[in-house]
Amino acid sequence: MTGNEVRIAGLLLAAGGGRRLGGQPKALLEHRGRPLVEHAAGVLRAAGCSRVHVVLGAGAAAVRERADLTGCVLVDNPDWEEGMGSSLRAGLASLAGTGARAALVLLVDQPGIGPEAVARVLCAFRDEESLASAAYEGVRGHPVLLGSAHWTGVARTATGDRGARAYLKAHDDAITFVECGDVAQAYDIDTVTDLTHLE
Repeated sequence: MTGNEVRIAGLLLAAGGGRRLGGQPKALLEHRGRPLVEHAAGVLRAAGCSRVHVVLGAGAAAVRERADLTGCVLVDNPDWEEGMGSSLRAGLASLAGTGARAALVLLVDQPGIGPEAVARVLCAFRDEESLASAAYEGVRGHPVLLGSAHWTGVARTATGDRGARAYLKAHDDAITFVECGDVAQAYDIDTVTDLTHLE
């Protein structure tokens, strides 16, 4: 294996409990006949990430049972109810010692983001100091690429549902923005109304 496959790990945050969806774990929402978590892991693989870590929380046992995540490293986040920050911390911790030089972070509830957008952001990788983000008409969004030199700092500031937001805001001048608005849609599946985006 060469290139991005080895250097960059896919990190899929899929622990959310779907509070505004009546408590349906987002990972298990159906999209194109399969659980959303399976779809998102496939997006990371199709974009070139051979190592994919999936952070599970709400409904973790059911996700393991119903989703085909063969070849993925499944990471349990017992603190998932604290929000996305805890999942990001758990995911980055799981990458320690793997040799990954960067993590490409994707959220499970954004099925409008496909392999093309992810691959574009992967191409922004230069070294462990790299920071890159997809942008949609100039507005920062997901996925986000975090060089390993930033993992400790990101983990320190990842609280509640903020994820890496505070860290990225503090390092805005170091971020490479990768426009993806022509190949992806960055909507979230947060509410019952949003379920219309699922196919």
